[in-house]
Amino acid sequence: MPASALPYRPHNHDACVSRALADAREICQQQHARLTPTRERVLELIWQSHKPLGAYDVLAHLTEDGHNAAPPTVYRALDFLQQHGLVHRIASLNAFIGCTHAGEQHTGMFLICRKCQNVLELTAPAVSGAVEDAASTEGFDVDEVTLEIAGLCPQCQAEPGND
Repeated sequence: MPASALPYRPHNHDACVSRALADAREICQQQHARLTPTRERVLELIWQSHKPLGAYDVLAHLTEDGHNAAPPTVYRALDFLQQHGLVHRIASLNAFIGCTHAGEQHTGMFLICRKCQNVLELTAPAVSGAVEDAASTEGFDVDEVTLEIAGLCPQCQAEPGND
């Protein structure tokens, strides 16, 4: 993986958020799905950084915004965003991250920094293919694959004491 990959390099994060929201509007329009203001705000909150957010973190932000939201509202919004391929659930962290390949059929593969908690969605067709082939060899019909890979990101590796 190149050290220049997001989220490991300085970038205009507002552009990430704007692009994610524009993609979401387009995808929902194509799929005749309703991107409500609450769903859109939840997506925006998730895209605020490259660190996954838990449902209760989202709820806290919504409450700060003045929304009278309850946990079921947040979970329904997250379910909607997942169903439409706009966010991924990072099971090991019980949290959600924005999908950098929204609208595309793909295997969710994530590099998770165990120190700073940044997550990078990885694209590796050879890995996806190898998993599909191995499952097929066993007669297994794959519905979904999610790979979570823990380690240290380039920034955290460069910090003193991480040799």
